[in-house]
Amino acid sequence: MLQTPYYLIDRASLLRNMAVIDRLQTLSGAKALLALKCFATWPVFDTLRPHMAGTTSSSLYELRLGREEFGGETHAYSVSWADHEIDEAVGYADKIIFNSIGQLDRFGPRTQGIARGLRLNPRFSTSGFDLADPARPFSRLGEWDAEKIAAVIDRISGFMIHYNCENGDFALFDAQLSRIEAEFGALLGRVDWVSLGGGIHFTGPGYPLEALAARLKAFSERFGVQVYLEPGEAAITNTATLEVTVLDVLENGKRLAIVDSSIEAHMLDLLIYRQPAKIAPDEGEHEFMICGKSCLAGDIFGTFRFPAPLNVGDRLSILDAAGYTMVKKNWFNGVQMPAIAIRELDGAITVARRFGYEDYRASLG
Repeated sequence: MLQTPYYLIDRASLLRNMAVIDRLQTLSGAKALLALKCFATWPVFDTLRPHMAGTTSSSLYELRLGREEFGGETHAYSVSWADHEIDEAVGYADKIIFNSIGQLDRFGPRTQGIARGLRLNPRFSTSGFDLADPARPFSRLGEWDAEKIAAVIDRISGFMIHYNCENGDFALFDAQLSRIEAEFGALLGRVDWVSLGGGIHFTGPGYPLEALAARLKAFSERFGVQVYLEPGEAAITNTATLEVTVLDVLENGKRLAIVDSSIEAHMLDLLIYRQPAKIAPDEGEHEFMICGKSCLAGDIFGTFRFPAPLNVGDRLSILDAAGYTMVKKNWFNGVQMPAIAIRELDGAITVARRFGYEDYRASLG
C-alpha cells in the first residue's frame, strides 16, 4: 500500500468531465483550454489532450509547460510580462494576451509574429471573495475604458474577459454576458476571438449545459468571433483525493484527529478562503475535527462525522483535491509533500512522482 500522504488522481473521473467538455464544444463551437493555474499535473495530460484545444497560462513557466507537455493552442497571459521574458514567451505562444495597454505598447514590436489580445475588465464579476474578485476596487486586472481600447484595437485580434468564479448559476452568467454585449459590443465586433475565461461550473450536477452552449453559440455568431473557455476547476472537479493517515487522537473540548498532511502545505485554498475540506459520507455518531500536522494553529481540515471512532492508523480520503492544490503545494514546516499517484482505467495505481528530503533541501538553496 502506498505511503500517505498522496494525491490520487482518477482517470475515469477525468474522462467523465471531458465528456461534458466534448459535448459543450460540439454544441457551441467554443474551444476549451485547460487553465494551468488551477491544474498543471502533466502526467495526466494524455487523458485531457484529446478533448481540449490546448492550454492557457499565467506565467512563462506555465506557458512553457503547456507548449512542451500538452500541445495544441497555447495562450500566454501574464499580469505583467518582464523584458527578459517576452522573447521566450513569443517562442512558445500562439496568442499572447496583454493585461494593459501599457504592456501592449511596450512589447508590441516584439510580438508582431503571433496573435495579440488584451484583457478586458467589465468591472463586475461573480466572485464572492474579495481576494479573488477581478472587479474589486482599484483592480489591476485588465482594461475597462472602451475609448482607450478602441484606440489600440487595430493592434490586437482578441479579448480575454475573466469575470466568473465558481459560477454555477446560468441565469447570472447569461445576464452578465448580456451586460458585456451591451457595454462593449462595438469592440467585440472588431476582433476575431474572445476568451470568456474560466470559473463557469458547467460540469457541476444539474448544470443546463445545452442552454450554455446555445448562449455561447449566439454570442459567437452575433460578433463573428471564435469563443474560448478556460476551464480549470470545471475540467478537474471531483477527480482526485488527498489520501491521509490518522497519526494521533486527542480531546480538548472536541475530539481531534491529527493526520499526516496539512492544509497550509497541501490544500492551501482551504486556508486562504476559510473553507472546510470535504469528506464523504460525513455521517455517523462520532464527530472529529480533522487537524493537519503543521505547527500552524489553524491547520484544520474541518469537523466531520464518522460511523465509528477514529483510531491511529485509520486512512481518510479528502475529496475534490485536484484544483489549486498540486500547483500550490509547498514545504512549510518541512512536512512531507504528498506523492502524486494515478488510478488508471483498469483500477491499478501508479506513482507519477514522489518527493523526499533532497527535494525539500533543493528548494531552499
